[in-house]
Amino acid sequence: MSDFNRGYTRTIPADRADMSVDAGLRSFMLGVYNKVALGLVVSAAMAFLTSSVQPVRDLLFRVTVDGRLVGMAPLGWAVAFGPILVILFSGFGVRNQTPRTSGITYWTVVTLMGASLGVLALVYTGSSIATTFLITASAFGVLSLVGYTTKRDMTAFNSFLIMGVWGLLAAMVANMFLHLQGLDFVVNILGVFIFGGLIATGTQELKMNYYQMAGDQQGLGVMTNFGALTLYIRFINLFQFLLRLTGGRR
Repeated sequence: MSDFNRGYTRTIPADRADMSVDAGLRSFMLGVYNKVALGLVVSAAMAFLTSSVQPVRDLLFRVTVDGRLVGMAPLGWAVAFGPILVILFSGFGVRNQTPRTSGITYWTVVTLMGASLGVLALVYTGSSIATTFLITASAFGVLSLVGYTTKRDMTAFNSFLIMGVWGLLAAMVANMFLHLQGLDFVVNILGVFIFGGLIATGTQELKMNYYQMAGDQQGLGVMTNFGALTLYIRFINLFQFLLRLTGGRR
C-alpha cells in the first residue's frame, strides 16, 4: 500500500512523456502485469491449500466440524502479519536492492498473503469469490488503463489517497471494538474507492519512474518487482473490500 520504489520515486510530469509510442515502456509494464498475474495464481493456489487441505487448514485456522470458521490459530496470525514484517525488513533492512532480493520479497509476500487468504474460502461461498474476483480483475484493467493513458499528473491525488488509507485503517481498528454495522459498510465503500484510485495512480507512477530509470537494467529489474508488489497488494485490497460488500457468506 505504500511506495516500494524508494530511491526511484522522483518523477517527471505526466504530460511530458509520450506514453503511446515507447516500446520499452510497454515491455516494462507488461513485465509488471505478468508478475502480478502470476502472483495472483500463486496466491489462489495457496488459498486453496490452506482452506481445503485439512491438516494445513487446521494449522492456521480454527474451524467447526462442518468447516465453519471460528477463529485464527497462532500460526495463522503469524502468517497474516508476515507480509508486513517482510516489507518492513525489505524497506529498512536491505540497503542496496537487487532484482534478486526484490524478487524474493515479492514472492515471499505473495505466498504469505495467499496462505492467509484461505480464510476467505471458509467465510464466503466459492461462487461469490469467483464472481468478485472477475469484477476486481475487470476494474483493475480499466483503472490501470486510465492511469496508463491519462496525461494528467495524479501525484497530488495519490498523496490524498494514501492519507485515506491511514484513515481507513484507523476506522477499521476502531470498529473492531465498536462493532457498528453502518461504519463497517462505510469503510468497505471507502476501501473500494481508495484502492481503486490507488491502482490508477500506481500505474502512472510506474510509467514516470520508468522514464527516470530507462537504461538502468538493474534498477528496472528492482522496480518491476516492487511495482508488481504495489499493484498486487492494491488488487488484493480492492478484492477484499468488494467481497465484504457483495460476497455471499457460507
